[in-house]
Amino acid sequence: MQVQTTALPGVLLLQPQVFQDERGFFVESFNQRRFAQATGVDVPFVQDNHSRSRRGVLRGLHYQLPPHAQGKLVRVVRGRVWDVVVDLRRTSPTFGQWLGLALDAEQHQQLWIPPGLAHGFLTLSAEADCLYKTTAYYDPACERGIAWNDADLAIAWPAVEGGYQLSAKDDRQPALARAALPDGAWQS
Repeated sequence: MQVQTTALPGVLLLQPQVFQDERGFFVESFNQRRFAQATGVDVPFVQDNHSRSRRGVLRGLHYQLPPHAQGKLVRVVRGRVWDVVVDLRRTSPTFGQWLGLALDAEQHQQLWIPPGLAHGFLTLSAEADCLYKTTAYYDPACERGIAWNDADLAIAWPAVEGGYQLSAKDDRQPALARAALPDGAWQS
């Protein structure tokens, strides 16, 4: 597994080894020991999620507050998305900054997103299936979000034919300046 750091501290892009021939491919999508050795992140994953979205669906930007803040290991197993994370950690030198990158089924890359970052994505292909492992269980009382179109963040979402499709909940999230954030450090 190759690990690439990003502009946001702790956010890592992972490239697993892919064995491919005329029959298809094989990839070990997750191995706890190898993940910890390669990333230095040794956390338990307690929940797996799977979403399917059509072109133009924009999901996010989501996060959970402590004590149920979630780290996420995200991958796309079908299609292509523009994946975005926003640093919500007040003590981080990149607080309020965002990172966007394409994830697709062809590259098999994974994105490690530690607790304290909001996450969202825009589907670029006809359909996309995203899988992500989380370090904490979903807790509706701790669930929060920030506006995907916050002018202060100025996230450069790619244009898609037909425009963006959002849930009513995602379309009414507050700007980061008004979002509920913990005062202290995030913990997994």
